[in-house]
Amino acid sequence: MTLSTPSPTAAHGLFHIKAPSASAEIDGTEIESTVRDILGRVAREGDEAVRHYSQAFDGTAPERFEVSDAQKQEAVAALEPEALEDMQFAIEQVRHFAEAQRQTMLPLEIETLPGLHLGHRIIPIRRVGAYVPGGRYPLLSAPVMTIVPAVVAGCAEIVACLPPNAHPAMIAGCHLSGATRIFRIGGAQAIAAMAYGTDSVPAVDKIVGPGNAYVNEAKRQVFGRVGIDQLAGPSEIYVLADETGDARMIATDLLAQAEHDIRTRVGLITTSETLGRAVQAEVEAQLATLSTAAVAGAAWKTYGEIAVVPDEDAMVAYSDQIAAEHLQVHTRDAAAFAQRLSNYGSLFIGTKASVVYSDKCCGTNHTLPTMGAGRYTGGLWVGSYLKVATHQWLDGEGVAAVAPHAVRQSAREGLEGHRRAAALRLGLA
Repeated sequence: MTLSTPSPTAAHGLFHIKAPSASAEIDGTEIESTVRDILGRVAREGDEAVRHYSQAFDGTAPERFEVSDAQKQEAVAALEPEALEDMQFAIEQVRHFAEAQRQTMLPLEIETLPGLHLGHRIIPIRRVGAYVPGGRYPLLSAPVMTIVPAVVAGCAEIVACLPPNAHPAMIAGCHLSGATRIFRIGGAQAIAAMAYGTDSVPAVDKIVGPGNAYVNEAKRQVFGRVGIDQLAGPSEIYVLADETGDARMIATDLLAQAEHDIRTRVGLITTSETLGRAVQAEVEAQLATLSTAAVAGAAWKTYGEIAVVPDEDAMVAYSDQIAAEHLQVHTRDAAAFAQRLSNYGSLFIGTKASVVYSDKCCGTNHTLPTMGAGRYTGGLWVGSYLKVATHQWLDGEGVAAVAPHAVRQSAREGLEGHRRAAALRLGLA
């Protein structure tokens, strides 16, 4: 999907106080080729290839990829009490919301015609693989978001892979969240191991979780052999605000997300030029004292956007075109305005709601669609680990109602085998 900035013509009268100076799109030709080689070698050589790539890319290859029970317990014991408390809080909140979501997914059994019974079952995916990124920082919330919903869904096996040099607290996070097996394998080789299986790593049915460009490309290439959740790009945050917006708060929230990566897309869409210019000044002022300014400042410089639109209709139209991963609403009546929005990964309604709460611990999932994918999909949720599988059964009355239509339609299509199968149940074959 193209990641270029939407055209200003999308909303009549729009102008930029600050426009992105580059597209977030990257040339993936070299990445595609490299990943294809990694996948092929892991498929052929298994653990030996995984060990080779771990050494080449991570600078280390554990003698044993799988984390032992003793190592899991050591990782948990090493957590500071407050860190353990925070992690358990996040797990509980994500679990509680996932359980509520699961309750909305119900089996179905209905008689649509006399004797014709149709329905569906909600079936957990048997074995899922969760990729847990190491990242620039130890992202302790990452395993919570990918593993806890799988537990709630009822997946029998949850395989977690994380880079061998990831912070030990990440192992604790995987274990406490409910992973049944944990492997110290990162990058595209982890995706390959989970997709094809090795002597050490079992092949899974679906792979979830964010990662770098190589992980993303690996997920794309193995899709079909296994399921995947989505293809995630750089993180995104946009704020929608009218003249009531608080420049300091908006700037703070934009920079909080910008510190994820130098390619993070951050933006403000506002009906107030005064607010837009105030936010621009506030961002520059806050960067002067932000410890992560090297990353956040680079993201803001290249991908930051402040767009001024003439009215709320234009704000809605431009926002829905961008379909931001995280979308905050800072307008006079945020709840009413939020009802007008259709395209986003997750919505944060009112000034008291912040992306950071969702990123860390409030309960909604932080694995969300990027690159405009919010136009057609939502984020990771308990339903991502479940299959809705239909079934049907008929009695004689149902056959009498359905079979004649199937006989005639099959004959019309020239499918004699189909016609015979339908007619046989009427006693006509």
